[in-house]
Amino acid sequence: MNEECLICKAPLTYFEKDEPMECVLCHKKEMSKTRCEKGHYVCDECHTKGMDTVLAFCLAEKSKNPVEIIEKMMHMPFCHMHGPEHHVMVGSALLTAYKNAGGEIDLPEALLEMQSRGKKVPGGACGFWGACGAAISSGMFVSIISKSNPLANEAWGFSNLMTSASLAAIGKIGGPRCCKRDSFLAIKSAVDFAAENFGIKMEYQKPVCEFYEKNNQCIKERCPFNPCNNKV
Repeated sequence: MNEECLICKAPLTYFEKDEPMECVLCHKKEMSKTRCEKGHYVCDECHTKGMDTVLAFCLAEKSKNPVEIIEKMMHMPFCHMHGPEHHVMVGSALLTAYKNAGGEIDLPEALLEMQSRGKKVPGGACGFWGACGAAISSGMFVSIISKSNPLANEAWGFSNLMTSASLAAIGKIGGPRCCKRDSFLAIKSAVDFAAENFGIKMEYQKPVCEFYEKNNQCIKERCPFNPCNNKV
C-alpha cells in the first residue's frame, strides 16, 4: 500500500451510512462514512491542512496552463494522492490560468471565494453524491467568473453545463476514483468550455501522470493520462 490512511497507511473502509467518528489529529467529533481498517479517522479540515498556501502560490503564478499550475500544487506537501484538497485546487488552477490568459477577474477575491466554496464539498462526494468534487470545482470556476447566483439566467446555465461536461468526461471512464485523473479531466473540459463560451483561450497540454504508482486503485490503460496509454 502506498498511500491510504494518513496515519498508518492502512486501506480505507467506506460505510453505507454515516457513523460517529473522532478525528485522531484534532479530536473533532462528527459523522462520516470513512475510516481506515485500523480505525483511524482524519477529518477533511486536517486532511487539507496547509492548503492556504494555494492563494499565495496562485497570485505569483504566471502560467496560462491550468494543468501546469495544478501539477505544481500536486507536488506541494498539503496534497495527497486522493482527498478533498482537489476540490479547491481544480478551480484555483483554472481561475489563475484564466486570469493570466486575459480573463477579467479580481483574482485574489476569486481565489478566496474558490477556497470557501471548494472546502464545503466533502471527500468521497464522487461515490456518495454521484458528483465528483473535481467536476463541481470546475462548475464553481465558471460560476465565479460569470458571477452566477441562484437567480441568474445565462450564468446559472453556464455553471451547470460546466459541471455536467466535467462529470460526463469523468463518468465515461468509470471508477474507482482517482483524484488526479478526475482533476485532469475536469480541467480539460473547462479549458474547452471557457474558450467556446467566454472567448478566453487558456493553454493546455495533455498531462502524463506522475502519481499512478501511489494509487492502489490505478486503472492503468483505462486512464488516458497513464504513461502506458498512448491515446491522444
